[in-house]
Amino acid sequence: MNFPVDAFAGIETPFYYYDVALLERTLAAAQREAARYDGFHVHYAIKANFNPRLLKIVAQSGMGADCVSGGEVRAAMDAGIPAAKVVFAGVGKTDKEIALALDAGIFCFNVESVPEIEAIEELAAQRGVVARVAVRINPNVGAHTHANITTGLAENKFGINYEQIDEVIDVIEAKSHIELTGLHFHIGSQILVMDDFIALCGRINELQELLHDTRGLVLPHINVGGGLGIRYDAPDKYPIPDFELYFATYANNLKLHPGQQVHFELGRSIVAQCGTLIARATYVKRGTCKQFIILDAGMNDLVRPALYDAYHRIENLTSKKPDGVYDVVGPVCESSDVFCKDRRIPETARGDIMAIRSAGAYGEAMAFGYNCREIPKAVLSTEL
Repeated sequence: MNFPVDAFAGIETPFYYYDVALLERTLAAAQREAARYDGFHVHYAIKANFNPRLLKIVAQSGMGADCVSGGEVRAAMDAGIPAAKVVFAGVGKTDKEIALALDAGIFCFNVESVPEIEAIEELAAQRGVVARVAVRINPNVGAHTHANITTGLAENKFGINYEQIDEVIDVIEAKSHIELTGLHFHIGSQILVMDDFIALCGRINELQELLHDTRGLVLPHINVGGGLGIRYDAPDKYPIPDFELYFATYANNLKLHPGQQVHFELGRSIVAQCGTLIARATYVKRGTCKQFIILDAGMNDLVRPALYDAYHRIENLTSKKPDGVYDVVGPVCESSDVFCKDRRIPETARGDIMAIRSAGAYGEAMAFGYNCREIPKAVLSTEL
């Protein structure tokens, strides 16, 4: 990525910088590869980044939205994403959020428990409408990713366990204001090994066969969730994920019935590489055994390294000097406010402009105001 460093000089740091051209190319690539297969639909996972200006660009691409809160449902529609393309997941939907989605006429609720089904039935009955639902199944499929972002194991809080599906379908079929329209799955995030998605396809195929053989049931929609990862270690070499391989993996391994539609919920893979956290080196501190670059950005601005031990490439956009070895840290009053340790970075001086790459997903979206610090603003490449 070519950064407009001269333009950055006049902007107060830290801030998130978004390369709009890269975002548009990524959206186009995802939509193009999905369109190779009849009945494949992509919903952008708003939790990854809900910046309103970025959401408008997503809406213009024709993608739908995957939402996990009432606020995200509202954000999707405010951005111009039609309610008919909105799916609403989450283990703890409140009555207020369910009512909002019902009133908006969203495409589908991804339901995760019997109490939630009962709440949707009650609220739909009050409105005289029928709510479409897909049952989120916990397929007990592991993913090669960080333990905190796996979601498909029996021990996770998400979804309904595989063995409970008959009981849950019985509950739904007894309701007069709920229509069972599909099955929903999601096994985790930042997955780069296609074998994990192949294993998911196997579980979906088993369940579809079981439902067909025992209940004569074929549902029109299969939602496989998202989870496709990015290369945090090489953002310039791999700016756009391999959507061709991703969608082909499902096309080649899912055994679909005629007319079945497949839904995908991609977030990180859409926005991560287009976003960078820009900061300045406030101080360079030399200890007895360590050198520290102390940034004006902290864990409150980008929490992933503290939360997941996540790797982000860090570049000095100012210095052309030989590399030194540094810990890069922030100013927040927590020992976990560390972006990296023992990293080779060009020799850095106070005031140098630093770029923390691949921060477009779960960066700005998870920023918070600890230590009374301001939330970093967003700057789009089209504004410079």
